[in-house]
Amino acid sequence: MSHKRSIEDYLEAILVIRKESASCRCVDVAAYMEYSKPSVSIAMAKLESEGYIDRREDGQLYLTPSGEKIACEVLEKHSFLTSFFQSIGVSEKTAREDACKLEHSLSAESYEKFKEWFENNRKQSKSKEKI
Repeated sequence: MSHKRSIEDYLEAILVIRKESASCRCVDVAAYMEYSKPSVSIAMAKLESEGYIDRREDGQLYLTPSGEKIACEVLEKHSFLTSFFQSIGVSEKTAREDACKLEHSLSAESYEKFKEWFENNRKQSKSKEKI
């Protein structure tokens, strides 16, 4: 797994956990990502040193503004790609897995163009259904 992808996955996990619960600690991230607690603890120390997260004395993890920006962008891509794959008949599990792989690979330009193309085609399909 690339360094960039690893960072993005951890930040996305923290964002999702924070949206679902008021608490987010290393143990929560480990459970969510199905990683070992020691691996997550090492990764959190790195994310903290790089300025993506803040770790409080009580163990709570918080995204910094730069960490939140990355996490939101990745989560948006993930959600969009998952929805796209499901809309063409891919199972939910496979759609989520494939979205996770692609969300890290697509450039911002390609992602925006793909999203624009999809929205335009969806609008055209809805127009045809009304006729």
